[in-house]
Amino acid sequence: MEDLFSGTEGRGGSRSIGPSARPEVNPNAGSAPEGAPLAARMRPLSWQEVLGQAEILKELGGPAPSSGVGLPSLILVGPPGTGKTTIAGLLARSQQAHLVSLSAVSAGVGDIRKVVAEAAARKRLGQATVLFLDEIHHFSRTQQDALLPHVESGLLTLIGATTENPSFQLTGALLSRVQVLDLAPLATEDLRALLERALSDRERGLGRRSLRLAPASADLLIRHSGGDARSLLNTLERAAVGVSDGEEIGLEQIARALKTSHPLHDRAGDLHYQVLSAFIKSMRGSDPDASIYWLARLLEGGEDPLLPARRMIVFAAEDVGLAEPQALPLAMAAHQAAAAVGMPECRLPLSEAAIFLALAPKSNSSYRAYSRAADLVSQHLQLPVPLHLRNAVTSRDRQHGFGEGYEYAHDRPEGLVGHSHLPPEIAAIRIYEPTSQGREEAFGIRMAEITAYRDRKAAAPKPPPS
Repeated sequence: MEDLFSGTEGRGGSRSIGPSARPEVNPNAGSAPEGAPLAARMRPLSWQEVLGQAEILKELGGPAPSSGVGLPSLILVGPPGTGKTTIAGLLARSQQAHLVSLSAVSAGVGDIRKVVAEAAARKRLGQATVLFLDEIHHFSRTQQDALLPHVESGLLTLIGATTENPSFQLTGALLSRVQVLDLAPLATEDLRALLERALSDRERGLGRRSLRLAPASADLLIRHSGGDARSLLNTLERAAVGVSDGEEIGLEQIARALKTSHPLHDRAGDLHYQVLSAFIKSMRGSDPDASIYWLARLLEGGEDPLLPARRMIVFAAEDVGLAEPQALPLAMAAHQAAAAVGMPECRLPLSEAAIFLALAPKSNSSYRAYSRAADLVSQHLQLPVPLHLRNAVTSRDRQHGFGEGYEYAHDRPEGLVGHSHLPPEIAAIRIYEPTSQGREEAFGIRMAEITAYRDRKAAAPKPPPS
């Protein structure tokens, strides 16, 4: 390929991206109509045009998988704009197979039956059928089961595409019949090559307009694409609107185009849980910068602000706990503020709470204590309540010794009692163990005082029974 950089110097001595002197005409041009979006027009028409995904191509048989028998049914898993649809189409073409494309969002069992009938007819004529099922995670268990016998028999070669974790979204029966391949977001060098191609291609891209892209503009585009080729090209096309032929697309045009973009976020899918996980782990790791970043990813992506607010309430009790007892009231206040004022104002109290929780000393002693207590309950379900802890309400209760030996703490100058409050079978087990973090260190000192007092009382001679 010709050098795609024009002679215009950019900052730091780099040159702006633009058309070559003799741009090549792609012999496969024309697969998408001229009025189609740039991303559709620039979809790779051959294996040589596929950018990135070298590992996937290697698993499929090399940089240009060739025709042959035995193409397995596949599930292509990856973020948007990483080439799932492109690879499915090229695989079908490499097998000289008939490609049927359906979206699981709108297709149903009736559509599958129709595809199966047509596939049977084509098989009699010697042609295989590849079914590309986009967004396959939207298929119900019943719909997935309808595919099984035809994938099993080889009548259909299934290529499913999904952005979700197939282990959660697809049935075990279907997963056992397919090969799962993971696609990665496109790397920076692949996205830069894609920009060069889009600006130079005269048949499918913007090459006829001889547009140039400032290096800083290219960097901004790539950063905001998130490894998504479709997003990159869509933003480039919007930025090119109103730019005269032969001119440079600058930062102003890119910024204008990015205003119409939205952060990648899925309020119900894997990314939803991944971002939430990163948010919690950043606070747990005492990283306020990362905590605010992931909070912003949630809020700017359209997430319900009460979701991170609820997670901070749980975090305050589970991860900060008694090391900073004010964490829980602050998290509760942030939740109340978010419910009261909503977006965008609630970003401020949520941000304040996230920073506080990130910087607060950490202790999960409450969490560990409850886990130990729950384990003890499961192991000792039928332990009776000790007699001295039972209320003696009736004369019959008193006859049975209810309340005998109970010490009223307020009657003691130390405010402490010598007896245990646990069933004797587990009285020696320590359930809560304070840490030395933050304010909980004082709780540890208090626990030591209580233990020493009880040990002294236990060692003291018992008065004779009256």
